[in-house]
Amino acid sequence: MSGVDRERWQAAWAERAARELSPAAWVVAQAERLPGRGSALDWAGGDGRHALWLAARGLAVTLADIAENALATARARAAARGLAIECIALDLERDPPPAGPFDLILCHHYLDRELPVRVLPLLADGGLLLWVQPTRRNLERHEHPSERFLLDPGEMARLLAAYDVVTLEERWGDEGRHEARAIVRRR
Repeated sequence: MSGVDRERWQAAWAERAARELSPAAWVVAQAERLPGRGSALDWAGGDGRHALWLAARGLAVTLADIAENALATARARAAARGLAIECIALDLERDPPPAGPFDLILCHHYLDRELPVRVLPLLADGGLLLWVQPTRRNLERHEHPSERFLLDPGEMARLLAAYDVVTLEERWGDEGRHEARAIVRRR
């Protein structure tokens, strides 16, 4: 990640530190499909909105993100709730990922077209990848994120064509974003 992008994320997370978001509705709706124990990796998880929810469900959670201030916020929120999460500062484009295996990997709103190749090998047998990413249709209602961070219609399906896809959809979500959402199982 470029220095400019790194600084932009630091600034964005500094601005968001005062407000805490709940986990995304679609992620919460998948609760019955998710493991209730084991380990989870929140890939580009920022301030931990999903990591904290997963830890509260009983998973040992590793949160990886480039923004040190977001990780500090996640650590503080976890401590305040009596939850243990491991926070790792990583440039997800350059640094090697944390060692697996993980029973669950969640990537919510971080565009990495190489994600399946990079993270599916980190899953335990039968482990799940949940991937949620806005698509270009999102620009019909929102100017952010910019096109640079959006998938083309049908692109997630093409990127996951070689994998065991449990569910895949593209639609407007409860939070007003047009997203591609998939659950992939490692066999």
